[in-house]
Amino acid sequence: MDRKGLFLIYTGEGKGKTTASLGVTLRAVGRGMKVKYLQFIKSKERTYGEALALKKLGVEMEQLGIGFTWTKTPDEHRAALKQAWAIAKEALNDPTIDLLVLDELNNALAISKFPIDDVLPLHEVIEAIHNRPSQMHLVVTGRNAAKELVELADLVSTVEATKHYYERGIPAVKGLEF
Repeated sequence: MDRKGLFLIYTGEGKGKTTASLGVTLRAVGRGMKVKYLQFIKSKERTYGEALALKKLGVEMEQLGIGFTWTKTPDEHRAALKQAWAIAKEALNDPTIDLLVLDELNNALAISKFPIDDVLPLHEVIEAIHNRPSQMHLVVTGRNAAKELVELADLVSTVEATKHYYERGIPAVKGLEF
């Protein structure tokens, strides 16, 4: 292919980062592109609307995480992150993928409750992104995007939180959050 793959980041404190990546995914599928979608934090123990929809569209999606950092032990999270990064590295080297989404990678890289640099090293992430197949588009989502990734990206959109129904005590809504 003669096109250059672009690197897009959706970050910030507001709701809509994963949703934005799903919009890009929908467009890519509509154009006949091969898409792979990997989630770093969400667990396959729960059912998410985006996983159900992407399956219907024939998009390969994997939940590689085990949930929020307070739901399991640091060792369990570290093992999941190590395995997730191995899967993501493999995908980042796959020349048959037109669009790769690494949902919640920013969140994973920003974990500070326990050490992660030995299982998800930022320098390896940067190297893998830089060395991915030249035609591969890449989308990375999640809060707290590392400045090194921001510098490397072709597009960075920051989603602001202006108002959210969580503030009124309304919990996560099926079909809107999951």
